[in-house]
Amino acid sequence: MAKKIVSIVGARPQFVKAAVVSAALVEAGLSERLVHTGQHYDANMSDVFFQTLGLPVPAHHLGIGGGMHGEMTGRQLIAIERCLVDERPDVVLVFGDTNSTLAGALAASKLHLPVAHVEAGLRSFNRKMPEEVNRILTDRISDVLFTPSTVATGHLLREGVAPEQIVQVGDVMYDAALRFSQVAASDGTPGLAAGGVLVTVHRAENTDDGEKLAKIATALGTLSRERPVLFPVHPRTRARIEQLGLADRFEAVEMVAPLGYVEMLAVLQRASLVITDSGGVQKEAYFMQVPCITLREETEWVETIEMGWNQLVPSLDPAEIVAQAKAATRPSSSTEQPYGDGRAAAKIAEYLARM
Repeated sequence: MAKKIVSIVGARPQFVKAAVVSAALVEAGLSERLVHTGQHYDANMSDVFFQTLGLPVPAHHLGIGGGMHGEMTGRQLIAIERCLVDERPDVVLVFGDTNSTLAGALAASKLHLPVAHVEAGLRSFNRKMPEEVNRILTDRISDVLFTPSTVATGHLLREGVAPEQIVQVGDVMYDAALRFSQVAASDGTPGLAAGGVLVTVHRAENTDDGEKLAKIATALGTLSRERPVLFPVHPRTRARIEQLGLADRFEAVEMVAPLGYVEMLAVLQRASLVITDSGGVQKEAYFMQVPCITLREETEWVETIEMGWNQLVPSLDPAEIVAQAKAATRPSSSTEQPYGDGRAAAKIAEYLARM
């Protein structure tokens, strides 16, 4: 039996996943020690999640954020290795596809500690995305791969991963949506009027390229003339908007600080449309039954496209974004659930308890 788990987290999506998994580990009688790398160090991107989601206080806070990808991953690898030497866990649990994920998996593997990867098997097939490289490498060195869907399981099998290493549990983000949606429904968060548009934009491919960001700004400004648009702005995105002098293009868009997870669910429940380049927000929109437009060439969550809840707009042409926003509707059938039964975290904990 795996008696002691060390969980590695560092970024917003991981805090949400870890919240439901940590609770399940406690219920299964397992001991957990949380390592926070500090990859997201802004209070609105980190502290608020620990406060509202009931995450345990990190046993180690490494304070490693910023810098280029290689630098950040290397510094995290060094620091995580020291933590694991001190903690001597039975299993190291990593989540998703961030630099913290890869650094945690590498550190554990080098120390010959079993690695379990939550949200394994996702593929965008775009190696320009740092997340794609992180998830592929993490999957290759993990001992247990907890997949969120049949599609993800299929990717791993085609890549030659042994079937006995793959455990399809469902998506822990679906667990979280079910768990916190009632809290969100009673949340008094001000912001988006009913029927408005919720926007998130943070990926480097859209923010580092000034022309792309200008197109997005123009589209959102046009939409804001006709309906409420709320844009919680990632700190890096805000810095680029200011640097490029694009603030005026957003017109009547309400630009606010990043929201906590429960706040995001509360806003989603009032929204009629989501426009995003985030993988997680695509799914959160689907869980809340809100149509989504994704400002990317591909998505890991192909099920949302196939079911008609999500539409890719890779061109970022402002006219096309606006046209898709006006045409977006809820699919006639909304009974499919490819991401499990809402017990993914419990299944993870049960499996680890048997290791």
